[in-house]
Amino acid sequence: MSAPEPLSRARADAANPSALDHPAPEPRKKRGLLRLVGGGVITGAADDDPSAIGTYASAGAKFGLGFLWIAPVLLPMMVVVVYVSAKLGQVYGKGLFAAVRDRYPRWILYPAVLFAFTGNVIEAAANLGGIGAALNLLVPLPVPLIVVIAAAVILAFQILGSYALLRRLFRWLALALFAYVAAAIMARPDPAEILSRTFVPRLTLDSEALAMIVACIGTSLSAYIYTWQSNQEVEEEIGQGRRTLRQRKGATDAELRRTRREVITGMLFSNLILYFIILSTGATLHPAGQTAIDSAAQAASALEPLAGSGAKILFALGVVGVGFLAVPVMTTGAAYDLVQGLGREGSLHARPSEAKLFYGTIAAVTAVAVGLNFLGFNPMRALVWSGIVQGISVPPLLCLIMLMTGDRRMMGERVNGRLVTVLGWATVAVTFAATAGLAATWIIG
Repeated sequence: MSAPEPLSRARADAANPSALDHPAPEPRKKRGLLRLVGGGVITGAADDDPSAIGTYASAGAKFGLGFLWIAPVLLPMMVVVVYVSAKLGQVYGKGLFAAVRDRYPRWILYPAVLFAFTGNVIEAAANLGGIGAALNLLVPLPVPLIVVIAAAVILAFQILGSYALLRRLFRWLALALFAYVAAAIMARPDPAEILSRTFVPRLTLDSEALAMIVACIGTSLSAYIYTWQSNQEVEEEIGQGRRTLRQRKGATDAELRRTRREVITGMLFSNLILYFIILSTGATLHPAGQTAIDSAAQAASALEPLAGSGAKILFALGVVGVGFLAVPVMTTGAAYDLVQGLGREGSLHARPSEAKLFYGTIAAVTAVAVGLNFLGFNPMRALVWSGIVQGISVPPLLCLIMLMTGDRRMMGERVNGRLVTVLGWATVAVTFAATAGLAATWIIG
């Protein structure tokens, strides 16, 4: 099914005289620094969720500072993936899977929704487990009890709070990730070695290294980030009073510049944290021979004898802070996936009584995520493998996003430019190549 070409704000008003009866809201006003970086930093912080922290800590412990090169390599891919996701929501006026439903047949839509929904549930479960394990290092309570309490608090804020309240909380919770910068400094790594290992990759093309590369790619480019970013743009539009699809379609040059600034800021923040997590564990755990790390909490505990109790506390607090940010992003993302896949409406600006399926899905996903933590598996180890699965599954979904944002029937004059097109398809190629290399090492044995 093809979609009509979206109009720009000005063209839409001129083409629709009835807009005088229901005038569109004023264009976005300039905001302060916190708002400027807020949206992008929220996405960036959610990308560095407890499961990602566990993956990056595992990479540092296993391969040491020799894995630092992954951060600058991933940065342009992270920027372009989040930017095209944001632009899709901002210009087309709908979230990711609502756009996929408009443009592609159901045999493409439903498997994509199923994968994204399932991934969100598993990630939410692992991140609740990560919160419980990290808090257990600081508070003498059983991990299962902490998981239940944390889930109840998060769900209460989602159901009872407003979108504006959640956004403000998310911005402050994102600051918890700076704990990893401090933890890395406490490790006192050698600056010359850091510089060398960052810009001179030392690759070993064995299955373990390729598996970790794919896990880092899958973790940093997780599907839930696409869903969240596209829908956050729609939520921001609704927050500005643009409640109808006609009002939301299109984007001005100033709005797209603002989106680029926020995305670049947020992904720089996310990538910086990724870098310092690998640095902190690579400079301490790897030289000490502690190369097998199953969780972020284990990494925090292992840091104490090597970098002091302060590093342990900071590492654990970072897990807890970003966990309280990431879990609602994933449970809400699952709700967006389901309602949009079914062609239903759902928004954090709506009251629970107005969007029963949307909020009911949030509650159900939270309950399932809690339940998975009582099955006895190691959620963080499962999440490293989940990162690998994400890495394998990222290219097809990214292909859809690149095709839609390059389609004039959907984006009008706001189709991707040359640089975004090159970077976007290069990202698809890199993810395909990494997973193909991993598969080859498994086949060869």
